[in-house]
Amino acid sequence: MLRSALALTLAAASLAASAGAQGKETTDNRFEWSGAVSRAGWIRVKNLNGRINVRESSGSTARIVGVKYVRRGDADYVRFYSEQLPNGGILVCALWGENSECSEDSYRSNSNNHHDDGRRNETEVEFTVELPAGVNIGAGTVNGDVDVAGATGEVKVSSVNGDVTATSSGGPVSGSTVNGGLRVRMGSVPPDADLHFSTVNGSIDITLPSSFEADVELRTVNGSFRTDFPMTLDGRISPRRLRAKIGRGGRELQATTVNGSIDIKKGS
Repeated sequence: MLRSALALTLAAASLAASAGAQGKETTDNRFEWSGAVSRAGWIRVKNLNGRINVRESSGSTARIVGVKYVRRGDADYVRFYSEQLPNGGILVCALWGENSECSEDSYRSNSNNHHDDGRRNETEVEFTVELPAGVNIGAGTVNGDVDVAGATGEVKVSSVNGDVTATSSGGPVSGSTVNGGLRVRMGSVPPDADLHFSTVNGSIDITLPSSFEADVELRTVNGSFRTDFPMTLDGRISPRRLRAKIGRGGRELQATTVNGSIDIKKGS
């Protein structure tokens, strides 16, 4: 159930409170937060089981909704945690079990999904984020897809078992998964921003601005390389590793997979 209108108002107001405010927890089946996030601030969402969807906000207000879907067990085994961040942003996490914890820099949740009495819990949480212009997004889950569309700032996305897709008219974008593919698109990249992408079982598809320049290192074991950009090769040609420059080089672009191909595309 949703918290009362008063509780939601207090939650929104907490974003403007001083840094270091205590985080809040709830075991409600639905979590909802909305409020202002400072431009260039961060929204960070962390999950264990379930996907994260990020879409462009129609205005200046950010909104985060988390919904539990319980197949087996007690919904209260999973709780929501939220905390104001010092940079004027917001952190929201879904936590499984009593010994779980979350902060801006770390996330630990009870991945065995069993209660203390041995009963299995099968609960998924799906997050939906409405992201205002100029706000950065960090979104990570363990079991599920991450899909970011309509971002205008920096994007950091990750999964373990799931596909990762991210588009930003700004940038930079960085992403990783283990069992899944990566598909990212950037409209611009700051000149000092290095880009890193990795998976094990999946392909990597990267679309970059036509003016992009970088020192490039691509690695795959069972796959191939393709690029729209002219490249100056560095060292010998190998079917598993490519080192080269796009333009004059400078920043780093690294992409690594084991079972999959790497495709570097030129955007507008």
